[in-house]
Amino acid sequence: MRDLGAGFGHLLRGQRWVARHGRSYGFGLLPGLITLVLYTAALVALALWGEDAVAWATPFADDWSSPWQGLFRGFLTAVLFALGLLLAVLTFTAVTLLVGQPFYENLSEQVDADLSPDGTAPRSGLPLWRELWISARDSLRILVRAALWGVLLFAAGFLPVVGQTAVPVVGFFVTGFFLTEELAAVALQRRGVELRARLALLRSRKTLVWGFGVPLGLAFLVPFVAVFLMPGAVAGATLLARDLLGEEDAGEDAGDGESVPHVPAVPPGRDDR
Repeated sequence: MRDLGAGFGHLLRGQRWVARHGRSYGFGLLPGLITLVLYTAALVALALWGEDAVAWATPFADDWSSPWQGLFRGFLTAVLFALGLLLAVLTFTAVTLLVGQPFYENLSEQVDADLSPDGTAPRSGLPLWRELWISARDSLRILVRAALWGVLLFAAGFLPVVGQTAVPVVGFFVTGFFLTEELAAVALQRRGVELRARLALLRSRKTLVWGFGVPLGLAFLVPFVAVFLMPGAVAGATLLARDLLGEEDAGEDAGDGESVPHVPAVPPGRDDR
């Protein structure tokens, strides 16, 4: 239970950190806003032309009599939009992190430098294109894992009683775990921790991860909230990553300035992939 509270504490500390660092928070909002505009445009386009796309994909229904043709294609249009909305929810964090890689890397480094006793922060030493490739590759792997869990939970949802009670709860815990992985990857990837090792590290302290990710996932269900919480979530995930690795913490009140100079500190034995 202590880890559960500690995970939630990291989430709150991350939000407080960006509240004290207005410039970092402002820049951290940009990727989320860009992603929100792109997703909104895609969903609006789907709403406007989804019916035409369904009609094009179902030519066999052209000769159906009313009202069956309208009901059939209306149902498929609704399903298409629902799937688009679900895909947007599942991929929003990953796409935002990918779009905002330079912003969130810098924000995470500032958190590390603020909390490190010697004022240093680990840096990957990799070129930007390489970091983007690793981030995109790992995000795709996480999305596949999350999709498999989604299929299993969807199927379990048809079970009497269990499907309406336990399955939604399990779904929130699964979402919280993968959401935390995506966010903590910003700090852990800079330390050379690969995806498989990251997952093992997170599984070793599941209650800590759930304490951070479950309330954040619930908050992300509210429209537009993800955009405004994302910078603080990245900062909080950096705190969580330091906790998982047992790194010394200089204290919450360290580093109230906008930025702290730091020296690259690449962990020994890093796999340069």
